[in-house]
Order: sequence, then C-alpha cells, then structure tokens
Amino acid sequence: MAVRIFSYGGKTVWMLISGFVIAAILSVMLLTKTAELRYQRDVNRMVYNDNLGVLNEVKAKLGMTGDSLRALLNETAAEATNQPYLVVSMADHRLWYKQGKAILFDAPVATGSGKELVGGSGGQWRFETPRGRLTVKGKDEDPAWVPPDWHYFEQAHKKGLGVMHLDAGEAISTGDGVITTKGGEVVKRYNNGSTVSLGGGVEGKEIVVNGNIVIPPYGTTARRYLGVLGTRRLELGDGYGIHGTDHPETVGQSVSHGCVRMRNEDIERLYPMVAIGTPVYIY
Repeated sequence: MAVRIFSYGGKTVWMLISGFVIAAILSVMLLTKTAELRYQRDVNRMVYNDNLGVLNEVKAKLGMTGDSLRALLNETAAEATNQPYLVVSMADHRLWYKQGKAILFDAPVATGSGKELVGGSGGQWRFETPRGRLTVKGKDEDPAWVPPDWHYFEQAHKKGLGVMHLDAGEAISTGDGVITTKGGEVVKRYNNGSTVSLGGGVEGKEIVVNGNIVIPPYGTTARRYLGVLGTRRLELGDGYGIHGTDHPETVGQSVSHGCVRMRNEDIERLYPMVAIGTPVYIY
C-alpha cells in the first residue's frame, strides 16, 4: 500500500511502507519473545546455581515490576535439584517450602515495612527484608530477642523521650539512687544501700531515667526479651530470621523490622521440616 508521507518544495514524496511496518512488528515480537526466554533462562540459572541475588535486576530490565508467584515457582529450575528450599514472596506475603515442583508447606507471613528511622549520633535504619538468596544458619526453640539500638530509639520516638546508653559498670543517677549493672543484670541501687533487679526486658516497658530510655549493655537480662520472636526461629544471619510472633494479627502485612514473621502454629509446623543449610529465596 502506497502512502503519501510529506511534501517538499512542492513535490510529494511517496514511499511504500507496508513492508517496513510488518518487518518492525515482527521484530518487536521477536525481541519480546527473546526477552521472555532470557528471563526464564536467567531465573533458572540463578536457582540452579543457588543464587537469586540478581533476580530483581533481571526483572527490572524486562519491566517486570509486579512480583508473581508463577514467575518464581513455575518458571524456575526447581526440577534442577531435589534439595528442599524455602521461597518468600514479599508481594504476596507468603512462604512456601518446596522440593522440586512439590509444595510441602505454605503459610502467610509478615515482612519488612520499608520504613526509615533516624536516631541519635547519626544512626539511621531502614526496615527492609533482604532480597535474594539466604541460608538457614541455625534453629532456636523459644528464642530470646536481643534488641539492637534502633529498638530503643524507636520506643523513645513513640513516647517523646530521649535515649542514653548504660555501659557495664557505669552508673546513672536517679536522685534516690543509681541505675547500674551487677551480675549480668541491670539493677537500681538506692541511697540506703538496698539493691533491686530491674528484671528482663519487656517491649514497651523499657527502663526510663530522667526522661530518657536507657539502652542496657549487651549480655544483661534487661537486653533479653522473651516471647517477642514467638516459639521458633530459623536464623538467616545478620540479625534476620523467620520466626513466630507475639502479634499474630500483623501476619500478612509489611510491618516487620526486616524479619519474616509467621504465626506460632505455622512456624511450629515448618520448624521440624527445615534443616540447617536449607536455601531461602526471598523476592
């Protein structure tokens, strides 16, 4: 089909473009199909090589911004190895325990909120669940949580309080005595010489002195919180884990500080199935 494209100097220029149009369409279709095949190949290779660290980069290049269950569970090379592995989708807020194509277990989860917190002395934290390939490095029953400094800054921000560190052997004056450490505990020693233990850590009931939340030393009972991580934990390293929670209503949302939370009844079922060394793919 001939089409008039433009006029120049009073002369009309004609071109036969139908062939070019068809060629262009076929070229686009071929490139699209090639991109899809490359994506499948790259994801297959990443799972086969036990490395999903570049999954997001591959997806971004293809414009695949929407996470899908099928992209990872059906289009990966799950058949390439018979080793069981865990998959966590942050978009779906769900965890699967798989072997090959078989789903052995699945349950809803909570993942990182993505929020930022700015603390004193230039401290800054972003609460994201790490993406990519991790490994189950350890397992705990009835795990205790040793909160990082950001926990105390977060609590202080909520309550409009300041923050101060208590180092081992140091004393903070309270007017009627001092807060100090003794035998692995944070204690209050009164002016009359009596001493009382301030006990183990309780979320939301941190030690407050002179308008400041006290950050206890590592290794003290005051910096050991029980129940916060639920009844079981699969350790992933660098402070991250898959664990239970004392707030089951948060499961299914992006609300954690980076860990993957599960209902206690779900992590208790999953826990005996998963061996140390199991790969964990988070996307």
